[in-house]
Amino acid sequence: MSVERLKNFNPAVFASVMGTGAVGLVTYRYSFYWSPLKDLGIALTYLNAALYLILLIPWLLRWVLYRKEALEDLRHPSKGHFYGTIGAATVVLAAQLIMTLHDLTAAWYLWLWGIVLTIIFAFWMSYEVFIAGEVDLRHLSPAWYIPPVALVILPFGSIFMKTTSGYTSQFVIAVNYLGWGAGFFLYLVLYAVVTLRFIRHELMPPQMAPLIWMNLGPIGASITALFALIRNSTIPIPEEPFMVFAFFVWGLGFWWLVMATALTLHYIRNLSLPYSGVWWAFVFPLGAFTNATLDIGSVFGLSLMKHFGFILMWPLLVIWAFILVRIVFERGH
Repeated sequence: MSVERLKNFNPAVFASVMGTGAVGLVTYRYSFYWSPLKDLGIALTYLNAALYLILLIPWLLRWVLYRKEALEDLRHPSKGHFYGTIGAATVVLAAQLIMTLHDLTAAWYLWLWGIVLTIIFAFWMSYEVFIAGEVDLRHLSPAWYIPPVALVILPFGSIFMKTTSGYTSQFVIAVNYLGWGAGFFLYLVLYAVVTLRFIRHELMPPQMAPLIWMNLGPIGASITALFALIRNSTIPIPEEPFMVFAFFVWGLGFWWLVMATALTLHYIRNLSLPYSGVWWAFVFPLGAFTNATLDIGSVFGLSLMKHFGFILMWPLLVIWAFILVRIVFERGH
């Protein structure tokens, strides 16, 4: 990697790990429909682990060699939120290790690393926004949801509540509940703020259009994380109210799925939808909602929901494969 590329290394690149991880989890979990999907899910875990390590090296080097530029990005009202992708990507990869490879040891250490990254950037980014003064409406975008997503998916490691004891177990319990609570309710606050931007400001530029789909990320991920928390909790909690609440949240996600589709078609018909790395914003959110749809269908015994999720999986796979082919093609030239 050239010096210039390292200096300008984009913190948003870990969205590719988030997206690939979501696709890997979706394909593995929907393999009861078609068995080859299980092998695909396992293969995507190995691919995602390699991708994570490849991206982690320049990410760390930039903080060592070009700290000034890294801090400038962090303090930017739009770019800064993308730093949350590394914590989220780390936790998603840990979830893949747990589900597809059943490697709890590697997942444990990866999850702890994800906690550190998530907490640092979720709190640091909020602090930078608060001290920055007035933020222009045009800088408000669904990218602001990334730190809440990283927090809300911490319960993807909730299985460790059952595999630890003593103070370690208490720490794990606190982190899981803290992560979901802070992430979900922070998302709701930001949802109101970003929706105001959509109402009072013109549409985002066409190159940023895929960010519209990011609402599905915290919605879908919060449902899957909440069910994981319920299944693995070692402290007494009433399960049914939280399950019903998750179903209500899914309803908000379905509404946004329709809106995101309609707005994307509006861009295609009336503006444009140019390809760029921002297209990763299609992948993780749709993958998270597809996973959540399976969770709702399984918990409430609704086979129609499972079928709907299986249908959603195919455009998810197509978009992910298209982005991957474009990356390979561009690297080849």
